[in-house]
Amino acid sequence: MKAIIIAAGSGKRISENFINTPKSLIQVNGKSIISKQIAVLNSNGINEIIIITGPFKEKFSFSNVKFIHDENHLQHDILGSLMVAKKELLDDVIIIYSDILFDDLIIKKVINSKNDIGIAIDLNWKKQYEHRKSHPLSEAENVLFDNSYKIIEIKKNIQKSNSIIGEFLGIMKLSNEGCKNFLKIYEKISDKNKQFHDAKSLNFAYLTDMLQELIESNVEVHPIMIDSKWCEIDTIEDLKNAEDIF
Repeated sequence: MKAIIIAAGSGKRISENFINTPKSLIQVNGKSIISKQIAVLNSNGINEIIIITGPFKEKFSFSNVKFIHDENHLQHDILGSLMVAKKELLDDVIIIYSDILFDDLIIKKVINSKNDIGIAIDLNWKKQYEHRKSHPLSEAENVLFDNSYKIIEIKKNIQKSNSIIGEFLGIMKLSNEGCKNFLKIYEKISDKNKQFHDAKSLNFAYLTDMLQELIESNVEVHPIMIDSKWCEIDTIEDLKNAEDIF
C-alpha cells in the first residue's frame, strides 16, 4: 500500500502569515503538518509515500519519499494536481490532502476498508466549526446520505434539512480496481472546458467534483466513518486550534 499526499496548493488564506512556506510545511507544535502525516503513515506500515509539490518545491527535503512536481499548479486545482501522479494510481493507494492532521485510529480505519473506493467521513463534523470564525460551515466539503447511509451527493455546503450529512476529511482509499474505475471515468470526460459539477471546468475541479462524477456514473463510493481526532488547517485560527488538539 502507498500514500499520495497532494501538497501542490498555495494555501492562500494562511500564506500571508507564512510567506514562501508551503502550507503543508507549517509547523504545529514543532513539527510540520506533512511530517506528522508521514509519521502516522509510517507507524501503520505505509512507507511508500509520494508527495505532489507545487510552489517552493525546493523546501521539501524528506528522505525515503518520492516527489512529483506539479509544474502547472497555477493552471488547475486539487484534481489536476492528483492527475500529475496518475501513473501512481495502481494497487492499494491512500490519497490525502496535505493540510489535515489525523490520529492513528483514523488511518487504521482507512487501511482496513475493504471497498474499492472509500472516503473518510465525520458525521459529527459541526463540532469542528465551533471555534472557526474565519472558516464558516459553508466551506465544509459535505457528504449527503440516503437513509441506508449510501452516499448520494458530495459537494461544499449541502443544505438539506432532516438529512444525514457528514464532512469529507480529505482522505480517500482506492483499491487497484478502484484506481482503474477512477481513471476510466476521468478519461471519459469529453468536454474538459465546460463546467464540471461545482467547478467552472475540469482544470479547476476539486477531488469532490470527481467523486460526484463517480457517483453519477454509478461507481459506488463508500463511506469510512471516523470518530477520532482530526483537523484541517486553513487559517491562523485553525493553526491555533490544531496546536491544542495535536
